Amino acid sequence: MVTLKQQQTNAHSRILGLGVYRPDVVVTNDDVCQWIESSDEWIQQRTGIRTRHRAAEEVSVLDMSEHAAREALAAAGIEASQLGGVIVSTISFPYLTPSAAAALAERLGATPAPAFDISAACAGYCYGIAQADALVRSGAADYVLVIGVEKLSDVIDNSERSISFLLGDGAGAAVVGRSETPGIGPSVWGSDGSKWDAIRMTHPLTDIRAVEQGRGRTPSPDLLDPETGEVREDATLWPTLRQDGQTVFRWASWEVAKRAQEAMDVAGVGPEDLAAFIPHQANMRIIDQMAKTLKLPDSVVIARDIADAGNTSAASVPLATHRLLAEHPELSGKLALQIGFGAGLVYGAQVVVLP
Repeated sequence: MVTLKQQQTNAHSRILGLGVYRPDVVVTNDDVCQWIESSDEWIQQRTGIRTRHRAAEEVSVLDMSEHAAREALAAAGIEASQLGGVIVSTISFPYLTPSAAAALAERLGATPAPAFDISAACAGYCYGIAQADALVRSGAADYVLVIGVEKLSDVIDNSERSISFLLGDGAGAAVVGRSETPGIGPSVWGSDGSKWDAIRMTHPLTDIRAVEQGRGRTPSPDLLDPETGEVREDATLWPTLRQDGQTVFRWASWEVAKRAQEAMDVAGVGPEDLAAFIPHQANMRIIDQMAKTLKLPDSVVIARDIADAGNTSAASVPLATHRLLAEHPELSGKLALQIGFGAGLVYGAQVVVLP
């Protein structure tokens, strides 16, 4: 039997360049309090958020992705035509198919690079880095573009108070490529589907058809009057995000911190070896608790982009990384622990060399 040929592998990979897009519209806590009964003081005390950015109506997920991608390509010093893969992580692209990644690859001039989307919510960027690392080291690609992008303003109900006031829009991009030395540690990633409904959409898209056309499945309880069983007159057919805040807080503060520790362990580093800690920007209290649980020394710079950007789901880790390097350029070339976690529930973490 003929022996199959295999691609030549690359020993190592690293993040070569970053890019971001931050929307121009800034939404303050006072703005949020027009929609929900709260206060600037309460929101800052409970979440650490002062403002969040929201994209204008005419700005799309693809527009934000393209801007961040071009900046990352320039920072990495490569052309889009050199890309061997395009990975987009998002939960807010308004098409089930085709993928945002395929459209983005065409916009950038990366065709015919393989392109696909990831639905891993707030862990999506770290999932993308894990896959890009594997593609580069396997020899399947020399360079891979990873995007974390969200236009969460399209999938929230501003009057809902479990999650909408936390969320912002934006995009972050990274180019992963070959390296002579290890630049991305082993990925620690996984899921806990027992908490699948801790962060979720109010109801599936099929409910829209069920209500508008009177066929298919019985609409979800969220849409029904509990007394009559009929669709509520004030029901919103467009699905929006909800969360069980306490469940997510406990899981993120304790269980996810264990996975962050595991990422350090498998990379062979300790807290004292880190220069930076870049967690998903979910809540300032979660960030503080994780740092405490991990026993990070004062020398470790902790990303706190959430104060001005809010929770941007898949975009939060690259946005926070970009800002950290802009404010602390001396961190370039040093080690950072990054971890994303969110709806699924899912998590993904790596120790990386900062570009």
